[in-house]
Amino acid sequence: MDTKIKAWWLGHSAFRLASPSGKIIYIDPFLSQNPNTPEEHKSPDDIDFILLTHGHEDHVGDTLDLAEKTGCKVVAQVELSHLLKKHGLKEEQRVEFNKGGSVHFDDFSVTLVNANHSSSFQGDYAGEAGGLVISFEDDICFYHLGDTNIFGDLELYSEMYQPHVIAVPMGDYYTMGPQEAAICCDMLNAKIAVPIHYGTFPVLTGDPEDFKEFTQEYCDTKVEIPKPGEQFLGS
Repeated sequence: MDTKIKAWWLGHSAFRLASPSGKIIYIDPFLSQNPNTPEEHKSPDDIDFILLTHGHEDHVGDTLDLAEKTGCKVVAQVELSHLLKKHGLKEEQRVEFNKGGSVHFDDFSVTLVNANHSSSFQGDYAGEAGGLVISFEDDICFYHLGDTNIFGDLELYSEMYQPHVIAVPMGDYYTMGPQEAAICCDMLNAKIAVPIHYGTFPVLTGDPEDFKEFTQEYCDTKVEIPKPGEQFLGS
């Protein structure tokens, strides 16, 4: 794919992205306690933005420690953002928004969209779970579905945002499994799909190879299955 964006999958639902201007973006940085994240990715020093899909510990992960360490901005749904502030996130680092809303930064914007899932942080209600549509200026659109099952709005999101790359949960048990996730790929019509939220814990039994086979059966989306820590976009 012709893009200036660089992207690494770090295991579970975590990603590291680099924008064309060099801004470093982390999504759902569950790193230090993630058994699949390579050691060299567990405690990054260079972060400009952390984007969160929802409040569960396997998604918020190391956000508070990394924010304190790097001074990065933390972008999250409004209730979750307020909870993070109560737990030590500095006011000047908070960027709160809600579903349907977009926030704009140097060379990219982030829109919070729907996801069918729950959300809590350390036992407290953390608003609703969401997905993140990251649109890079004059470049690709990266859509992280968050934790979800299938829902009809995905066809609308395909028309509105025209995502090029999608990160799709398919581990089953807490999210949809491989076949349901493959149908989502058909609905979204992206060029590339990356399976996420599998293999981290024993209950997440969804097989990415099954997801790839189902997706090939249903649509033309290419499935990339990077290893944790592997770069799959950019050079």
